[in-house]
Amino acid sequence: MATAQVLFQRFFYMASLKEFGIVEIGMGALFLAAKLEECSVRMTHLITVYDLLIRKMKGQPINIPLDAFSQKAYNMKNMASTAEMQILRKLGFIVHVQLPYNLMINYLRILGLEDDEVISRKAWNYLNDGLRTNIYVTYEPPTIACAAIWLACREEGVKLPCQIGKEWWLLFDVDFVNVKNAAAHIRRLYYKKLDRANLPLYKVT
Repeated sequence: MATAQVLFQRFFYMASLKEFGIVEIGMGALFLAAKLEECSVRMTHLITVYDLLIRKMKGQPINIPLDAFSQKAYNMKNMASTAEMQILRKLGFIVHVQLPYNLMINYLRILGLEDDEVISRKAWNYLNDGLRTNIYVTYEPPTIACAAIWLACREEGVKLPCQIGKEWWLLFDVDFVNVKNAAAHIRRLYYKKLDRANLPLYKVT
């Protein structure tokens, strides 16, 4: 899921929402991410779920599943395959995604917080919430991992080493200014109502 979201965001840093719809690129990103993470997803299952979600969003009946041999199913399969190729083309086939989850766990271990279930859970949740922002395509994974840890520790009142010259973030070779900026993007989710953009469901041209 996280890999698909990062690919989705990367794509729209390179392409216009006027030319590509979020549904088709979403399908393509999820299908490609499943391959990258070696977690295979059958195309039939993918389009069936997407069709159900689209119908539910439009208030249409969802009790009858998509006919896998219908023209609609064929069109959706073609849409997903085309979207996958568009993502590969726009990103120049550079689709490796490093996520900060494993880094965050290792960093907690180094800081002696691995056994603190509250800090670990909150930091993990902050990483998940970060997927709703653009930090995964604007900051390096170590910075994002440190931002999640810093937010969790601040919330729980846990002090991290800050002796001059021995600051905790130096252990992970990150810039604390970037850590604070990434953390601010995450925290903004809780204080600012996000307006739903009027984005196209399908490609316009």
